[in-house]
Amino acid sequence: MFAAAALVACETLSAQSPLPRAPHASVAIVSQSGGRYSEPGIAINPKDPNQIVAVYQGGASVQGTSNAVYSTDSGRTFTMAHGTKPADWKVAGDVSTAFDNQGHAFLCYLTFDHLGTSSYWAHGAGRNGIFVRRSTDGGKTWDKEAVSIKSYPTGKEPGLQFEDEPRIFADNSPASPHAGNLYVGWIEWQLTQSIILFSRSADAGQTWSTPVRISTHAGLPRDDNGSVGGIVMAAAPDGDLYAIWNDGNWITMTESHDGGRTFAPSRPVVETAPPYFGEVPGVSRVEGFPQIAIDPRAQGKLYICWSDYRNGDIDVFVASSADRGRAWSKPVRVNDDEIHNGKDQFYQWMTVDPVSGALYVEFYDRRDDSKNRDARITLARSTDGGSTFKNYVWSDKLFNPDGAFLGDYTWMAAYHDRVYAAWTETVAKKPEPKNKRARNSSDPRPETVIVVGSADFSR
Repeated sequence: MFAAAALVACETLSAQSPLPRAPHASVAIVSQSGGRYSEPGIAINPKDPNQIVAVYQGGASVQGTSNAVYSTDSGRTFTMAHGTKPADWKVAGDVSTAFDNQGHAFLCYLTFDHLGTSSYWAHGAGRNGIFVRRSTDGGKTWDKEAVSIKSYPTGKEPGLQFEDEPRIFADNSPASPHAGNLYVGWIEWQLTQSIILFSRSADAGQTWSTPVRISTHAGLPRDDNGSVGGIVMAAAPDGDLYAIWNDGNWITMTESHDGGRTFAPSRPVVETAPPYFGEVPGVSRVEGFPQIAIDPRAQGKLYICWSDYRNGDIDVFVASSADRGRAWSKPVRVNDDEIHNGKDQFYQWMTVDPVSGALYVEFYDRRDDSKNRDARITLARSTDGGSTFKNYVWSDKLFNPDGAFLGDYTWMAAYHDRVYAAWTETVAKKPEPKNKRARNSSDPRPETVIVVGSADFSR
């Protein structure tokens, strides 16, 4: 039984890197051993920054579920939470988490019994849905009953679709007329197209609005290049809400000025290379889906972060807008290794510290492996509005992701010059005893764990 994991300061590296160590960097494995975990989320309680919740999907069995851990000591230790696993569905996943302005924690996830045709999820889809649970004690315990945002509980409903990749966000700005609102966006896979749906809650997650479509242009119906996907949202200090996602070779954005009741027509704002990378050595699927963040101290300056292979190998980029998304800067390369060196940086995530305004990006980084296979986590920080970035080593070792499912995303959160991230790493294979069948031989993928890292720039 998982009880707690203490963060251990990492002063040495198993493989040396030319990058400096992130200040006061610590990392800890927060998932159980002997399983396959991925797609974590992490959030800080604005009412009490000592409280942190991390969530992730997966388990020891083939059928994964939603998991959560919580910390009450600024991430020095984490304890497994209970009450996060739905009892009436075979699978739960695609988890995300957020705190609202009252200090309530929320866990958002999808459920299903089986997938449809591979990558063409609406074809042959069964019962599925999107749900939210609430915790009023910092993530220690969770409401017994989850609230449905959209679901097909029998799988026989007329117009059955497949709801996918939900993500939850909160408006926590004291000056916002919509402070306390919760927002969830996701992909709906249909037989003929993919669209982005949205729902809002104005009562601490107890009820949710009827889902509405916010993607003006529909994507293709297959989970691959040409679909819409990867929605991320951010609320400005005045309550304006911005949402972005990938649509073909463009990052698309829409905005709401009334707390999510209505949205402007979505429009392409940043051109990228295709968001799905099928040729990253050793990784079955990599996505360069974008993130959006807002600097509340700079009159709502917007940032968009993504990764693509415009330089041959995969790099991470940030563009900024000083006029609420009407015009965008040229992309700034976040990773500072030599350009065109054949080393990939991928699965980035971005956040802005709401107190200091510092911009943080973390990503898988292969610069320290001459063969471009092993990776570690690098943290990048900008204190000049995204014009330049300093890179730091964060994770304590290189790991080989060959054959593993790392998930579709990582996640970050920051507050008052302390930054946290959650990511997936593989576990080194142990030699199997002679004359014994390999454990879990039906699933040859390596075991994975969820790691939470912290760094402190305040000291």
